[in-house]
Amino acid sequence: MNIGLIAHDSKKKLMQNFCIAYRGILNKHELYATGTTGRLIEEVTNLNVHKYLAGHLGGQQQLASQIEHNDMDMVIYLRDPLHPKKHEPDVNDVVRLCDIYNIPFATNLATAELLIKALDRGDLEWREVYR
Repeated sequence: MNIGLIAHDSKKKLMQNFCIAYRGILNKHELYATGTTGRLIEEVTNLNVHKYLAGHLGGQQQLASQIEHNDMDMVIYLRDPLHPKKHEPDVNDVVRLCDIYNIPFATNLATAELLIKALDRGDLEWREVYR
């Protein structure tokens, strides 16, 4: 399955720790991330991550395009709702597209863990049929 990973600046370390914790599950799937997030994940996990441009340079739009082509099965977008920065991508476009195309979407660690465990159990295999 194709998994999209994005993290606001203040959540990048949390994303790294998440990917370390669930490396065994993530290494069975194709990972896509905005540039900086992808590089940071690779540095600590040795997972192979397809990297887009940095989020504020168009990486979020590249991920959105993949969602629009129904080529993304799950998105984890760890965002900082209390301290967003102007240069960080806006989450609303990705949320809207995930809703339109029925793509499981997490914006916080609790939901991300639920989705990754569901993925490991096979609960998201319906995405294969849906595509």
